[in-house]
Amino acid sequence: MSTPRLDHIALAVPRMADATATLVGELGGLPHHGGTSGAYRFGQWRFAGGGRLEVLEPRGADGFLHRFLAQRGPGVHHVTFMVADLDAACARARARGYRIVGYDGADPEWREAFLHPKEAQGIVVQLAESRAGAGGPGPWTPPPAPPPARAVTVLGLRLRARSRAHALAQWGVVLAGRVEDTAPDEVTVRWPESPMRLVVTIDPAGEDGPVAIEYASDGPGPLPARPHPVLGVVFRRRGA
Repeated sequence: MSTPRLDHIALAVPRMADATATLVGELGGLPHHGGTSGAYRFGQWRFAGGGRLEVLEPRGADGFLHRFLAQRGPGVHHVTFMVADLDAACARARARGYRIVGYDGADPEWREAFLHPKEAQGIVVQLAESRAGAGGPGPWTPPPAPPPARAVTVLGLRLRARSRAHALAQWGVVLAGRVEDTAPDEVTVRWPESPMRLVVTIDPAGEDGPVAIEYASDGPGPLPARPHPVLGVVFRRRGA
């Protein structure tokens, strides 16, 4: 991996087991990997085309996920980018005025740092460097799920940003994405090694942050165009 890669989109929910009816039963996701880490449990599902969604469930009586869910409810929590050199990625971010939070380089097999949502257009951005395949598929017993009804391709995430310049700096410079100007008020950013992309709607009067997970499907009709009652995010059907 020579450039950053958009690895997955992570959702926070109170109970992971409640998510499988949609992720598997309606969207056709296949269990990828998961486990327990400190104050949370996580699980990832892989979709047609290779896109992945992660679900985070809080553990214990208190922690960052408890606070997130209390303040915002379920929904998109972060996007993860795998990088070849964490320190170089952090340096690019600092050069553009971002503060690095949660830097952890103690484990040489998995080093990580974060961009805070207050500076990163309303979403947590995780930067992760894996030296020995950490974070790859491993033993995991996912929650029970119904049979998949269709195979959905997760295209990526749509966000809103007030500033076009800020969006271009964050996704095109700090995260080294390939920027495509698809409309006067819209920017699409892709990464060569990722099956997913980001689409940023530029709205100077709006609020920064996630808008919808976009997907393509030849199966039954689209999901309702409103926040999902369990996952909190809007799922928006698009052409492939």
